[in-house]
Amino acid sequence: MKLLPFLLMMISSVLIAQDPDHFTWPNGAEAAICLTYDDGLACHVDLVVPALNKVGLKGSFYCTGNSASLKNDMGKWKQLVLDGHELGNHSLYHPCQKVKDGRESFAWVKAEYDFNHYNKEQLLAELELSNTLLSAVDGIQQRTFAYTCSDHQVSGESFVEDIRPLFSAARIDGPIPDSMEDLDMMFMPSWGVEEHSGAEMIAFVEEAARKGTIGTFMFHGVGSDYLKVSTEAHQELIEYLAQNRHRFYVATFKEITDYIR
Repeated sequence: MKLLPFLLMMISSVLIAQDPDHFTWPNGAEAAICLTYDDGLACHVDLVVPALNKVGLKGSFYCTGNSASLKNDMGKWKQLVLDGHELGNHSLYHPCQKVKDGRESFAWVKAEYDFNHYNKEQLLAELELSNTLLSAVDGIQQRTFAYTCSDHQVSGESFVEDIRPLFSAARIDGPIPDSMEDLDMMFMPSWGVEEHSGAEMIAFVEEAARKGTIGTFMFHGVGSDYLKVSTEAHQELIEYLAQNRHRFYVATFKEITDYIR
C-alpha cells in the first residue's frame, strides 16, 4: 500500500471515530438497551434473573444496603454476579427528598432519610460504605450508581460532582438521548416503568433504535411489590430483545457506559 493513501485512510478513520454523528454500537447494533432493576427486591433474584438467564440477556441490579432480600438470600445475589449481571450501588438506606416544591411527595420517606436534612459528608460516607458492602458480596471494586428517587441534591445542593470519584457512571430519570454527543456518564437518563405493557416497552426500544442512541429501563417490582410491571409484560420485552439481539446491544449499565466512554 502506498504511504499517502494509507495515511489519508487512517486520518479519515480517526475523524469518523471522533464525530458523534458516526457513533457506532458493537456489531453494528442500532441502539443500546439497558435493563436496570432498583431496590434489591426478592422478585429480582427469584424471577427476573432466571428469566434473563433463560433468554441470554444481562441486567443491572441496584441494591440498597438494607435490602431484606440481600440479607436473607445473600447466596442468590452472589450468584447473580457470577451469572454475568451487574450489582450496582443504590445507597444504604434509600434516602430521598420527602418534600419537593413545597409539598410532600414521598410520605413513606422517614425523617432520618430525608435528603432535605442530609449533608454531603453524610451521604458520601454512606455511599462509600455501601460500596464496601457490595464489594464484600461480589469482590468488584469499580461500580455504577442509581440515584434514589432520581434525586441529586442534599439540602438543596447538588452532589453530582462529589460522587464522580466513587462511581464510573450514574443513572437518573429522563428521556432517550437524541444524540450521543456530550452525554454525561454521571447523569444518564432512564425510563421508570410502572404498569406499562410489553407493547409500550417495545415501542420505547424502537424509539431508541430510531435515534441510534441508548434506551435504559428503570424497573422496580416485576410481578409483585411496587411500581411494578406484570411478569407477562416483562417477558414480552425480554423475548423481543432476545429475538432481535442482532439489532440491539443489550448489556449491563456499566458495560454500556464504559463502551460509550
